[in-house]
Amino acid sequence: MNDSSWGAPPQTGHAGHTGQAGYWSPTDQGHGDRGPVQGAAAAGPAYDAQHAQQTRPMPIVPDVSAHGGDQDDDRGAARLSGPLFRDENPEPMPDAPQPTPAPQKKSAGRDLGAAIGVGVGLGAVIIASLFVVKAVFVGVIAVAVVVGLWELTSRLQERKEIKAPLVPLAVGGAAMVVAGYVRGAEGAWVAMALTALAVLVWRMTEPPEGYLKDVTAGVFAAFYVPFLATFVAMMLTADDGPWRVLTFLLLTVVSDTGAYAVGWRFGKHKLAPRISPGKTREGLLGAVTFAMVAGALCLQFLIDDGVWWQGLLLGLAVAASATLGDLGESMIKRDLGIKDMGTLLPGHGGIMDRLDSLLPTAPVVWLLLVLFVGSG
Repeated sequence: MNDSSWGAPPQTGHAGHTGQAGYWSPTDQGHGDRGPVQGAAAAGPAYDAQHAQQTRPMPIVPDVSAHGGDQDDDRGAARLSGPLFRDENPEPMPDAPQPTPAPQKKSAGRDLGAAIGVGVGLGAVIIASLFVVKAVFVGVIAVAVVVGLWELTSRLQERKEIKAPLVPLAVGGAAMVVAGYVRGAEGAWVAMALTALAVLVWRMTEPPEGYLKDVTAGVFAAFYVPFLATFVAMMLTADDGPWRVLTFLLLTVVSDTGAYAVGWRFGKHKLAPRISPGKTREGLLGAVTFAMVAGALCLQFLIDDGVWWQGLLLGLAVAASATLGDLGESMIKRDLGIKDMGTLLPGHGGIMDRLDSLLPTAPVVWLLLVLFVGSG
């Protein structure tokens, strides 16, 4: 406990006595008939009854009169040896054995139970929509994009006073995902250009101060969230589209899980301490290993005409892109001075805190799958 937890000193003395500052003078020990001395230096923090249950146990001064007085003086000294007069830092006895501090256990840093529960729930929604009706999964992507844009623009305005226009970003972002699904890469690029133009025009309705930084942030947000997410919709258009999307999701999740598990257990050497102090080189090695094994299995058994060695390369690329994406959003959050982009998902943070690895990985997986097995 620090001294600030005591609060302001009370205006009344101890046991009914009143004084200017409410403190007992050290010279009054053993002279209970004198009361507090006016103007005397404070001997210690005044006792506040409201905080009595919040204080830690402290050593009590023995009931011995400071001047060897009679029984009344001893009782006065005993009264003064209570909570008002106690040593905040008592000196240990020379021969007393010192307790050995208990070893500190590593902490995951989040509510692991909530994180697992939310992750399983999201996975169930994604799998159900992915393999039932493709259009429903496109809608799931669009909703995630709109929520992610809302989180990003809200944090920019709160922390940096940057007002990226949300309305054209949300409408253009959802349209971008649909255009990518219907018209492919060409449709995605056209929608991206129109969204950027809408951001420029929409911001003109407000005063010119801050126009450049607002539209720059808006164009960045349009590229970072909906445009990158469009590659997931384009993966879905292949004949084995649901399996391609599932491979993309599995490899990204496995990469993150491998980095977390190995880094938490064996991590000692920091990967990028100035950006994300929690990430380690050992964790990166775990991400690469886990993702390459998962990639070999997915390409061999889930993707039409896929070969296991292609999966090894795909897993390596996913581990790299997922790590860079995580570090990229860590840079943004560090610049904004926040830990999470939102609080929508217990144990995870916000939607953007789950999309950080997925967004930059989507174009990598889409491109490599097209090169390995074709557009389907």
